[in-house]
Amino acid sequence: MLTAKQRELLIFIQRKLEDTGISPSFEEMKDALDLKSKSGVHRLISALEERGFIRRLPNRARALEVLKQPDDVSATRNLAANAASNDAVGGVIGSGSTVPQAANDVIEVPLHGRIAAGVPIEALEDNQSLPVPAALLGSGEHYALEVSGDSMIEAGILDGDFALVKKADSARDGEIVVALVRNEEATLKYLRHENGKVVLDPANGAYDPQVYDEHEVQVQGKLAGLLRRYH
Repeated sequence: MLTAKQRELLIFIQRKLEDTGISPSFEEMKDALDLKSKSGVHRLISALEERGFIRRLPNRARALEVLKQPDDVSATRNLAANAASNDAVGGVIGSGSTVPQAANDVIEVPLHGRIAAGVPIEALEDNQSLPVPAALLGSGEHYALEVSGDSMIEAGILDGDFALVKKADSARDGEIVVALVRNEEATLKYLRHENGKVVLDPANGAYDPQVYDEHEVQVQGKLAGLLRRYH
């Protein structure tokens, strides 16, 4: 049996993972639950972990995986899924949504070279592709970039990871984006606007934010997920 706060946090983490593909930060969790300090978040996370609802992913700074949900939430989702299934006609569910792909389906995503998670470097265009489980991708058009550098390690993004990016030309503050700088260099950073400037924030205290004029930065996509190979 979960407490109200534990249940609220579990649902918030799951929705954040579904929306962005990455775990919320402790600051985001603190604000979402209206807690006074991050220590309260740590206690709730530990309690959920002990009860088998979540687990911390190894070798990643703030990565969480939801293992199960409260019974009432699971039941509601099952009812919704059954209703959608009953409404499916000719391979279409409801008002134009396509049938979800099986979790073991693989999609070939264009792989466009390496992108800096430290100092901006040129994003290489080539004809390679990367096989990606369909379950990791939502709607929209996606591409992949190999991460170079360590400036996003506190967001769980490591050197050598493959960033799965949903094509987009705009994003909200706080989202991780692929930003094209001065039409020649691309970098993976948190997006923020401040005093008429565009700020690209790293997730590593060893790096400083990068500040540019609005016209110098173009959003080319939003982080949708990560793939990691172990050698």
